[in-house]
Amino acid sequence: MRHQSAEPHPFGASPTTSEIVRVWHDDRSVGDGSARLYLRWIRLFRGYCEQRGLTERAQLTRDGARRFFGWYARRHSVSPDSASIAGTALYSLNRVYYVLGRDPPPWRVQLIAVRPAIALLRAYADYLVAHRGSPAVTVHKRLTHLGYFLQHLRTYDRTWRSMTLADVDAFLVDCSRRYARTTTADIAGSIRSFSRFLFATGRSSRNLADSVFAPVQPRYERPRRALPWEDVQRLLAAVDQSNPRGLRDYAMLLMMATYGFGAGELIRLRLDDINWTSSTLQVMRPKTGAVFTLPLLPVVARALVRYLRGGRPPHTTTRYLFVQSKLPFAPLTGSSAVWHVIAKHAATAGLTAPYLGSHVLRYSHAARQIDLGADPRIISEILGHRNPDSLSAYVRIATETLRDVSLPVPS
Repeated sequence: MRHQSAEPHPFGASPTTSEIVRVWHDDRSVGDGSARLYLRWIRLFRGYCEQRGLTERAQLTRDGARRFFGWYARRHSVSPDSASIAGTALYSLNRVYYVLGRDPPPWRVQLIAVRPAIALLRAYADYLVAHRGSPAVTVHKRLTHLGYFLQHLRTYDRTWRSMTLADVDAFLVDCSRRYARTTTADIAGSIRSFSRFLFATGRSSRNLADSVFAPVQPRYERPRRALPWEDVQRLLAAVDQSNPRGLRDYAMLLMMATYGFGAGELIRLRLDDINWTSSTLQVMRPKTGAVFTLPLLPVVARALVRYLRGGRPPHTTTRYLFVQSKLPFAPLTGSSAVWHVIAKHAATAGLTAPYLGSHVLRYSHAARQIDLGADPRIISEILGHRNPDSLSAYVRIATETLRDVSLPVPS
């Protein structure tokens, strides 16, 4: 939603200082100290535009900000972080233009996603989608792993046509020195997938997939991935909800704990997925693409209302539910953003669990439901697992249930 000015402004008219400050205040994006600093850079930028006969609105792009700062830095002594501050100030001004309906240029040129440049990789990507039903995130991961492997082969003057099992083993040994066992195993899975593709499409007469081995981490060696439910409650209670970021973080953590969402499901939620009339929530599973409906529980609805009214920037352009707490208020991307939220409040709560990854509340939710007597198969279906073997992870971490079914020790 954009501001409607009391008096009409000419197209692209420069916002006044009071208009700039008002938008920043409404967005809850710029504190008083930062506002003074940003306004100084905006005054310098306006002087630069006037001196050089430039139109302010047209120069409000990332490249325009770089040209301005380069011009200024050649004439004045600047601190190392000045370029970043000046850029943020001008980005904030670009946003003010947008909120006031004065149509600024795009801050940066949007790059169009391109398919892999190499024909073989394009064919492999198509194979993953058509024959394996792989979602975009999996295709990207496989291609990334394959890029590492092909670079390794080039180092030794080899190609995929001449690769041998010894080449694969040497690469995985090198990976094992740099990555965790789970990551190395994931890379090995990508190489197996690529080998099957080469064989299935007639590009290779050998299928190395069944001969590619990777390190195995026994389940009993893995850290417990679920938090005791008391710790989940401590985590939620540790969130300071007196500020916009706290309102966002609390809503995120509560939804993960209540519904067992993983990071991928949480960051893909959109405003349109909430049906306030029917009190339902529509969710898409990132791995399968399946869409299903959940009840919007009252405690979650209240947390979302508080976030939408007092935590989410009112003028952000995205329809994604959860956005960054600072400019440019873009959608959260990747599981790392969720991990940072969990880690921050876990530290405040004094939690010292061996595993605090972005899926810890998903595991905790599953273990809690099983401890309360839910059928693990139903839980697995609700959580969107394609492989029934995923049940074992939840049975393994539901320690209360395991105690109930344990056999007596013979005397």
